[in-house]
Amino acid sequence: MDNLRNIEHINLSDAWAKLDRIDYDFQFKNGKWEKLSRETYNRGDGTAILLYNSEKGTVILTRQFRMPIYENNKLEGMSIEACAGAIDKSKSPEETIISEVEEEVGYNISSAKQVLTAYSSPGAMTEKMYLFVAEFDDSMKISEGGGLETENEEIEVLEIPSSKVIKMVENQEIIDAKTIMLIQYAQINNLLG
Repeated sequence: MDNLRNIEHINLSDAWAKLDRIDYDFQFKNGKWEKLSRETYNRGDGTAILLYNSEKGTVILTRQFRMPIYENNKLEGMSIEACAGAIDKSKSPEETIISEVEEEVGYNISSAKQVLTAYSSPGAMTEKMYLFVAEFDDSMKISEGGGLETENEEIEVLEIPSSKVIKMVENQEIIDAKTIMLIQYAQINNLLG
């Protein structure tokens, strides 16, 4: 990019993820250069999956406490979401989501289809989400799920009728962006039965 120069990173925090202030010069269309600063939060990339059963007409979602949502609105702290997780640097997005499915919701899937890629909040976060779908059936259930104690997770596994999950988006019971994108993808592509 010819309109970007003098990029400088100043680390503000490295506690859980990396928060940087990035100072840079940016040339606007009028030709004028301006010194700008933006904060970026880097927690790595992530992956999420919508598990669906077209025969039963259900999907698997999770419910768990999310402090940032609670901080914004105390009544919305318990978030209904697609199974998701941070991508381990030693694994591909697909390998990561297959592991997350087993840990969080207790299903053993052998593969998943990547259908979307999106930045979570491109004005502030570096996180790119790799979004998957996979069909499941009851024979794939190998545990109760619920997350890992070592990661301080307490995840409730929900099997919800497809017709209800669409209404949950419409009435804002589901307000997580990645989950909404996956439900809409499944609806558009007739995966929900």
